[in-house]
Amino acid sequence: MYVGRFVVVAPGVGGYRVSSRSFPNRRVRDRGRTLTVGPTPDAPETDNPYVSYNCARAVEAPTGAPLAALGNGSHVDPIAEKLERGYPPRDALASALLALDYERDDYDTPRVAGIVGAASATIGVVRRDALLVEAVDEPTVVATYETDSPEPYDLTATDAGSVATELLESDLEHPVCAAGATVDDGGVSLAFDNGDD
Repeated sequence: MYVGRFVVVAPGVGGYRVSSRSFPNRRVRDRGRTLTVGPTPDAPETDNPYVSYNCARAVEAPTGAPLAALGNGSHVDPIAEKLERGYPPRDALASALLALDYERDDYDTPRVAGIVGAASATIGVVRRDALLVEAVDEPTVVATYETDSPEPYDLTATDAGSVATELLESDLEHPVCAAGATVDDGGVSLAFDNGDD
């Protein structure tokens, strides 16, 4: 089954995977407290604005609480910035997803996102026909296609690197790369898996 890009979150753990038929020549790069999806050096040139973006960011709320924001596009940055300004996760997701809306491409691709705290998690999606944001207690997925409403997900990994690998190796079509995040009282850990490279 092809579900496109997807986010999985639960309290303390989350991840994001790029699955793509159109732009498989992409990798995650580590930029410190931010993971960025972008084309490989040999990727064909494109003017598609949805190919490169920050997919995971470690942030700190004004209370000092560590949080991770994950998603499939440029909305990850405003979500992270709102969290740093003290927005509750639900409001950060809802306001950023509503402001940027679904992607204006040939498929009206939804924007998916999640926020992970040490003891909490929130997941969201904005589609052409809906904006959904939910607090979740168990691993939950939302994807750009097929699974475009939050559903339970069988995530077993507990550290950031293993989350990235588990998502990349999951039995869904056209895997490209993945990111993982864990959050505890000590902070946020980010990791990625680009497959064979």
